[in-house]
Amino acid sequence: MLKSKNIYIRPFTEDDAASLLKLQKENRRFFEKFSYERTNDFYTLEVQQNRIKEFAKDWQADQAYTFGIFTKDDALIGTINLFQVLRSSLQSAFIGYFLDQKHNGQGYTTEAAKLIVEYAFKELNLHRIEAGVMPHNIGSIRVLEKAGFHKEGIAIKNVKINGKWEDHQVLAIINPKDE
Repeated sequence: MLKSKNIYIRPFTEDDAASLLKLQKENRRFFEKFSYERTNDFYTLEVQQNRIKEFAKDWQADQAYTFGIFTKDDALIGTINLFQVLRSSLQSAFIGYFLDQKHNGQGYTTEAAKLIVEYAFKELNLHRIEAGVMPHNIGSIRVLEKAGFHKEGIAIKNVKINGKWEDHQVLAIINPKDE
């Protein structure tokens, strides 16, 4: 468990499946604006249980690290992850996150991003973390900048979201020990 002033992040356990399902259902329209459109079966307890099992497998394989974002009173309010972990000469990963819409603008995602970046650099010894954000998602860009990321450019028609290829602002942070 990694803690900050207002939140903590930790890996999911099987006991979190119902909370993860609730988070996904309550934020379906909001989350799908920034990600792929999900089929109805995604919004079942069984699928969420299976996702948590996959999170653990990815962790063991050093491919991805998925955390829940929790308030101090243990309410699940979001997810944050490092994915596409590449080793060898790259030592890099991508960061992704979703926060319950009703908690936006309170600094929780920035706190979670800082925690996962610290984990990535100190525990995983990564060199670089990259993010891609739709340019109109100003809030998400601000989160990353407050967490120390810098803008690198625009990736044209980079990710297909809801049937449309979307441009993404590329941001990155380099491990300070490697600068």
